[in-house]
Amino acid sequence: MADVASLETPLCSEQFGSGAARGCRAAPDGSLQWEAEERRWWRFPAFAVKPRGREGDGEGSPGAALLPLSGLQAVFLPQGFPDSVSPDYLPYQIWDSVQAFASSLSGSLATHAVLLGIGVGNAKASVSAATATWLVKDSTGMLGRIIFAWWKGGKLDCNAKQWRLFADILNDLAMFLEIMAPIYPICFTMTVSTSNLAKCIVSVAGGATRAALTVHQARRNNMADVSAKDSSQETLVNLAGLLVSLLMLPLVSDCPSLSLGCFFLLTTLHIYANYRAVRALVIETLNESRLQLVLKHFLQRGEILDPTSANQMEPLWTGFWPSLSLSLGVPLHRLISSVFELQQLVEGHQEPYLLCWNQSRNQVQVVLSQMAGPETILRAATHGLVLGALQEDGPLPEELEELRNRVRAGAEKDSWVIIRETHQVLNKLFPKFLKGLQTAGWKTEKHQLEVDEWRATWLLSPEKKVL
Repeated sequence: MADVASLETPLCSEQFGSGAARGCRAAPDGSLQWEAEERRWWRFPAFAVKPRGREGDGEGSPGAALLPLSGLQAVFLPQGFPDSVSPDYLPYQIWDSVQAFASSLSGSLATHAVLLGIGVGNAKASVSAATATWLVKDSTGMLGRIIFAWWKGGKLDCNAKQWRLFADILNDLAMFLEIMAPIYPICFTMTVSTSNLAKCIVSVAGGATRAALTVHQARRNNMADVSAKDSSQETLVNLAGLLVSLLMLPLVSDCPSLSLGCFFLLTTLHIYANYRAVRALVIETLNESRLQLVLKHFLQRGEILDPTSANQMEPLWTGFWPSLSLSLGVPLHRLISSVFELQQLVEGHQEPYLLCWNQSRNQVQVVLSQMAGPETILRAATHGLVLGALQEDGPLPEELEELRNRVRAGAEKDSWVIIRETHQVLNKLFPKFLKGLQTAGWKTEKHQLEVDEWRATWLLSPEKKVL
């Protein structure tokens, strides 16, 4: 009986990632007998391996079970999936693959049109003219890439989802120009140059936002692995698109109307898949849009939206133009020109930031101290958004409702008084708001607010608290 009991008692166990553990028992012949491994739906079947014992004829070795990382999973998914990536990784990648496939087919139609316009297949076409057109097209795109990176590079992290969607829509527009270019030969060079300019902007915006999303999705300091596997997935999708294009182009190349119809159908699929991919993302850091949504819900209902709910409500089409103009990290010299203005600005500010509010323009400008960290910047942004809420409709806490009535009845000169009093309100509301953010799952130790690099120092006001 003792021998039978020892055979039923697990000697050891193992598990892969967060999967269920499987035990190992001693077989009658002294070999190890492993329990069958749980099959998850994202696992792919491995090749069958005949189990062998120590003498070569035993059963129950670990090789009898499925290998933890096998087949396509090991090739196309990050090591440790799904525990090594964010929960939104798989739905995002599925829709991203769909949009990449549609874009690959659309790109084949556009490339066919460009080559036709340059003169491929036309005996009268000049090689020099085609080369000149190609050089003008490429040089225009290179300049556009540099200018766009300088102009908008600092804003891509803050609104990664919006810029990702913008890049793909702009890419569709660029391909449409390429398809239309051969129809108007006189404007061919200008059209393809404009198209390539748009594609280079797409390259900058798409590449930069993809890097930002990789930072979000990588959960085990494995950004390189996530990025590499994303590249492998995209390569596979593009290969499939290439094979389908080889079948599609001969069928539609002789019929411009059919080619254009296919393009519009693929473009519709491309935009829809992009929207679903971006909407599937659940980013736990706060940018201005998400902070405004969460703060508005908190002020009206006293509750904190969790990251999933806030991301579902975040605007994707209008996220570039918020109703309130909030500028963080502005230079001090932009706001003051005299000692009196400096004293007025500093008076009543008990935090390491100074805030100026222009009611008529609905504009808030914030000067940050050298000591301002992520929490201070988050409070400064919250302060600015609270001031913006005073000019909007909707329920507010009692103390803010009183200030709203004064704002609507008062003059522009009362802005400084309102700012000082909202400081006092925030001293009570912000600690509760910050704790609620952390409890709901938001990462408050970092943020995605757009902050300029200007910092300042100033004499402490009499009310300044020593922290």
